[in-house]
Amino acid sequence: MKLILTAAIDNLGVPGDIVEVKAGYGRNYLLPRGYAVPATRGAEKQVQDLKRAQEARAIRDADRAREVKEQLANLEGVSVAVRTANNGKLFGSVKPNDVAQAVVAAGGPELDKHSIDMTKGFVKSTGKYSVDVKLHEDIHGSINFEVVSQ
Repeated sequence: MKLILTAAIDNLGVPGDIVEVKAGYGRNYLLPRGYAVPATRGAEKQVQDLKRAQEARAIRDADRAREVKEQLANLEGVSVAVRTANNGKLFGSVKPNDVAQAVVAAGGPELDKHSIDMTKGFVKSTGKYSVDVKLHEDIHGSINFEVVSQ
């Protein structure tokens, strides 16, 4: 069965890929969940047009990502104020969304919370931290921030 993916599927492809799968997998899993649509001649032409537009947009996005990376490098005074116990341990944790809001509050660019990579898990105590930000496929920045008690 020939399908066009509408979502990224592990070990299969990314949105816009035309894939050949077994009929049962496509009919019982991919199509009902909206992860794919049947591949027709018209749909394949639309996918090609979309991919061309995405490639052109990616070039513009790469330039914008470099600008955002530079803004993040020059950004200072990013702090996240949270409620803490007497020993500096947080009530809860600092999540990527909290960091994104702190960057905007400090005068930085707006970031998607999904692009902030907190590889060691959420922050659970006060102090200074650094996290990576995926701005584009091959452009990564970093944010230095401080967690302070409210």
